[in-house]
Amino acid sequence: MSSKVYFTNLRTRPGMNLLDKLERLVKKAGIENIDFKNKFVAIKIHFGEPGNLAYIRPNYAARLVKIIKSLGGKPFLTDANTLYTGRRSNALDHLESAYENGFNPHTLGCHVVIADGLKGTNYKEIPINLEYCKTAKIGTEIAESDVIISMAHFKGHEQAGFGGTLKNLGMGCASRGGKLELHSTSKPVIKTRNCVGCGICVNSCAYDAIHLNENRVAVIDYDKCVGCGQCVAVCQYNAAQVVWNEASEIMNKKIAEYTYAIVKDKPAFYINFIMNVSPDCDCWSHNDYPLVPDIGIAASFDPVALDMASVDLVKSAPVLPGSKIYSHEHQHEFVGEDKFKFVHPNADWEAGLIHGEKIGLGTRDYELIEV
Repeated sequence: MSSKVYFTNLRTRPGMNLLDKLERLVKKAGIENIDFKNKFVAIKIHFGEPGNLAYIRPNYAARLVKIIKSLGGKPFLTDANTLYTGRRSNALDHLESAYENGFNPHTLGCHVVIADGLKGTNYKEIPINLEYCKTAKIGTEIAESDVIISMAHFKGHEQAGFGGTLKNLGMGCASRGGKLELHSTSKPVIKTRNCVGCGICVNSCAYDAIHLNENRVAVIDYDKCVGCGQCVAVCQYNAAQVVWNEASEIMNKKIAEYTYAIVKDKPAFYINFIMNVSPDCDCWSHNDYPLVPDIGIAASFDPVALDMASVDLVKSAPVLPGSKIYSHEHQHEFVGEDKFKFVHPNADWEAGLIHGEKIGLGTRDYELIEV
């Protein structure tokens, strides 16, 4: 059976602005059918790396918070720390970045919580016993929430092909150790020139797999190392590093399995904002010119159907002149074609949706209902 995906365009009129259209959309899609009464509601969103301006405006999040509170819920906005070194790799910098981009209690009407703690080491392992992941390391505050709401900025992604609902949840809710599992088939390595011999990785390793050598440089004993990523999470000098070697196909399948873990046995609702469709992830401190014109907002109880519908909407849109894949000679060829495959030819986004369907996360067959 097909799943229902509700969609609204971005046309407005007096008495019906974009925030009103968002509210009408999510209510038509059935968000009021969720029992929010006295429930902790994790609204998963990407706060944007400072310097990047393509992220979802906090005004949309504030309206969603207002709706959930009116239904008796206890909402909070959340994201987990990044695996790479940047301004969102620990909770303090992450919160400052969120506030800088307008996500703060005064504008939102709720708190902002970093899901996996100060250094990205607070997580719960959720058993799933699927093809690639037997458990999923999910940020504690998300794992302990009662309801999951995804607000995803739909855009390109250099490894996943595109970033939508599955990427927002499966990768975004993983602790730093979980992100290591998604990104790499190898165990971490020590970049010796960056190591200052502080010993924090030695003290934090639960498997006694790291020691300082005679030069006070960290060394990993790979016979003991289990690849949990704790050393990567706690190192403040970028000495313990990820080997970024997971194939796009497998990474997208793992992301689907992590998404399955996050929404397992919980009410969940998903929204994609198909606007500012930049070629790359909001994790960069810049955003390139959008690939297509702003399209609209879509919502569903099915994350696979929602991402599939969003891809198809981007496929149907014309390429913007001046964008990364625009060609004066061949611009007509892009109408109806996969823009994400053009901009990231080595990324296999479809593998994640196929796998999501296989494990029962949702279906790629959908009915688009315009609101």
